[in-house]
Amino acid sequence: MSEDPNRVPPNFITSLIDADLQSGKHQSIITRFPPEPNGYLHIGHAKSICLNFGLALDYDGRYHLRYDDTNPLKEETEYVDSIRADIEWLGFACEHVYFASDYFETMYEYAVQLIKKNKAYVDDQPLEVIREQRGSISEHGTDSPGRQRSVEQNLELFARMRAGEFPDGSHILRARIDMSSPNMLMRDPILYRIRHAHHHRTADAWCIYPMYDFAHCIEDSLEHITHSICTLEFENNRELYDWLLDELEVDSHPQQIEFARLSIEHTVMSKRKLLQLVQEGHVSGWDDPRMPTIAGMRRRGITPEAIRQFTAMIGVAKANSTVEISQLEFCVRDDLNQRAPRVMAVLDPLKVTITNYPEGKTEWLTGSYWPHDVPQEGERELPFTRELYIEREDFMENPPKKFFRLAPGREVRLRYGYYITCQEVVRDDQGRIIELLCTHDPESRGGSTPDERKVRGTIHWVSATESVPATVRLYDRLFAHPRPGQDPDVDFLTQLNPESLVTVTARLEPSLKDAKPGDRVQFERQGYFFADPQDHKDGELVFNRIVALKDSWAKLEAKPAAPDTSEVAAPKEKTPQAPTRARSEERDRVRAEDADLFARHERYGAQIDEDSADILSGSTEIADFYDAALTAHDGAQSVANWVVNEVMREIKDRTLADLKPTPQHIGQLVKLIDTQVISSRTAKDVFELMLKQGSAPEAIVEQKGLRQLTDDGAIQKIVDEVLEGNSEQVEQYRAGKTQLLGFFVGQVMKASRGKADPQRSRELLLERL
Repeated sequence: MSEDPNRVPPNFITSLIDADLQSGKHQSIITRFPPEPNGYLHIGHAKSICLNFGLALDYDGRYHLRYDDTNPLKEETEYVDSIRADIEWLGFACEHVYFASDYFETMYEYAVQLIKKNKAYVDDQPLEVIREQRGSISEHGTDSPGRQRSVEQNLELFARMRAGEFPDGSHILRARIDMSSPNMLMRDPILYRIRHAHHHRTADAWCIYPMYDFAHCIEDSLEHITHSICTLEFENNRELYDWLLDELEVDSHPQQIEFARLSIEHTVMSKRKLLQLVQEGHVSGWDDPRMPTIAGMRRRGITPEAIRQFTAMIGVAKANSTVEISQLEFCVRDDLNQRAPRVMAVLDPLKVTITNYPEGKTEWLTGSYWPHDVPQEGERELPFTRELYIEREDFMENPPKKFFRLAPGREVRLRYGYYITCQEVVRDDQGRIIELLCTHDPESRGGSTPDERKVRGTIHWVSATESVPATVRLYDRLFAHPRPGQDPDVDFLTQLNPESLVTVTARLEPSLKDAKPGDRVQFERQGYFFADPQDHKDGELVFNRIVALKDSWAKLEAKPAAPDTSEVAAPKEKTPQAPTRARSEERDRVRAEDADLFARHERYGAQIDEDSADILSGSTEIADFYDAALTAHDGAQSVANWVVNEVMREIKDRTLADLKPTPQHIGQLVKLIDTQVISSRTAKDVFELMLKQGSAPEAIVEQKGLRQLTDDGAIQKIVDEVLEGNSEQVEQYRAGKTQLLGFFVGQVMKASRGKADPQRSRELLLERL
């Protein structure tokens, strides 16, 4: 296997591949990504691309891009081109490109072969009748009269279908399998249908087209795919996949493997819904920066490296789940932190006049493009003039106690500039504040004074006369609801976020005057921004916000929850305790006197919640501990939660240096939780042993046999035993007492000694119940 640090993290699929290679079943692997060219790719497809192509690269194998173009009614060359562009942008060369239409003649011959074996027949009933005849989960299906036709009759009808003698929908080809099968897909599924439509590659050569289930397995076989990896909704299709290849007696029979598809909060992944957003004008197009499409994310300024980091972070699982969008945003920030130079921009300008600064004078100050913890160098010159702009939100006329920015009579530090004090507020006729009259301390250039007095607030600014105007698009999450479209009774369009795009006219420092389309920068204290590749031009600057420095949604979505002892829900991370006002103010004072801690606070604030950033940057000892823990696991928020809630609870009367677990041990422990090796509950027990023994968490987990049980077969066995041993409660649940679900989950957890994955246990219980 390749030693590339960007390789696919180990998972159940890599275990299967390892076993196949070791046993000699395969000498090398071939994977494929089979999109239908009926829409633009989205972040969910990116996960599949990175998995399929990444595995092939990791194992020195081969990967195919194959377009499943079997439905001419929905497919367009535009989509074919966009798919390839997206894949190459993600970093994968498209050297082996195929189309389902390459195999239309071969597929037709295979269909004829099934008819000759009496394993397929032509049905001329209306589709509504065929659906009714399928039966239900509790009722067997009914045979179609077409099942009684002879092989000769079916061959003749199928040939006439190909010749175009019948209209759309009048005839179909069905597999002859088992109308009583418990798998509804095996009840004589449709293999071919008539479509008198122009195909983007074969033009009008065909008027019958294979169904996906029939075409897909044949394509895999013809291309000698070794591992046909698809998402969980195709799990039931595997039986049909294997049946068809067995009946066709092909030389190559790939193994279908299913994994959990990607679902992200505040996002829809349905192609139908995405197409509706585009066609009805709710977004500007497939590449609208609010869209979860790869084209939209590219237009927004997200890098392919960030997307690949995200897909690696979330891993590959067997059970569907919804990923918090904050995880994607973390990867974006983490990536841009190393590549985006820092500049100053004012998005909501409020004029400031320095009354004791000479009119007409321009003074050039030096500002660094990079913070001290980013190993890059570069500086720019900043013009300081009598008239400036600051952010309107950086001034309050009657500020609360913890507001440390500008206010009447208060002194603040201008980034790279001088200390200024607000002397007077100027209003317009409507009473709106339009200008602040301030004085500056001439001895404070660069942010310090001879008397070294401390100023707690630092704000950014630009020159009013030398700055350049720009259109700035403040993109936010497209949907206000975390799970849009999941309630069938609610129109998903009503869950759109009305503030997903706010456009402002900003003022930028003059170093950005020559910014080129595609440039990425951080507007200090605001977020990361991208010079729009289409609209940005000389003299007309347009910047898209890629991501804010902090997650402004975290507190909005935090709601107090009732105690949950049933373990129905997956364990949730603790929210750090809100710091007391006195302690928070003391930390502010410490940071004001320590440039390193001040910088760490800024950095932490871009990665984790505000309260955690405040606590962790309150002393060098704590900050060093947290940073060292991150060397073992890059889950910034998860590590922060553990340091704040668990580690700091243990040091009331001692220092972190007295703690037996090292910071790296804490990072390793959190990684075991995040990768679902152990549960959050088990982690508490491991932590207690770490406090006593000082041992590494992995060693404790192995010694005590604490690994979380995630194998579906093993959990299913426990579930069945629990349900069999509690038959009375099962009857009550099925009679409507659904609150007993928590009881069943608890019994599974008890029977597994807390090792079973509670979320998967819940899902398997629901399937059985």
